[in-house]
Amino acid sequence: MTKRHGDMNTRTTAYAPQWKIRAVAAITVAGIAGLALAAGHGCDRPSTTSPEPPGGGTTYVLDFAVFESQVDPVFTARGCDDLSCHGGGIRGTFELSPFDDKDVAFDFAQSRLQVNGADPAASPLLVKPLAEGAGGAAHGGGNAFSSTDDPDYQALLAWIEAGEYR
Repeated sequence: MTKRHGDMNTRTTAYAPQWKIRAVAAITVAGIAGLALAAGHGCDRPSTTSPEPPGGGTTYVLDFAVFESQVDPVFTARGCDDLSCHGGGIRGTFELSPFDDKDVAFDFAQSRLQVNGADPAASPLLVKPLAEGAGGAAHGGGNAFSSTDDPDYQALLAWIEAGEYR
């Protein structure tokens, strides 16, 4: 840009000191190199944080008939499907059909979301209603199971353990 200053033509240029230019260039090059390195890192091998499920599949399949005959009745016996609990709408991340209007298919679908096939005993379906002193987690609805020896706890655990990845 040319600027008239008196009788002299002077050129004005907006510039940055050389050290700023070099610093920005270094950061830009380092950033691009870092992104390229990160993008390629680990793509050629499986992640160690997500192991292959046993059986090789990615869907954990559970038995509906066993759920209907042995698991869903536990929810009613323990009051989990009561209107003041999970039968009255979603509580936390779990919802059941109300005891007086059972929808076993809905309960099955909801229960499957609370299952950890890779580590059945760590399933929220078992951990949340288990007493904290027995290895459970805090649960607003209290403890349905005082220990892992409880027959109803064992019924839920057996159902989960019988599942398989396909």
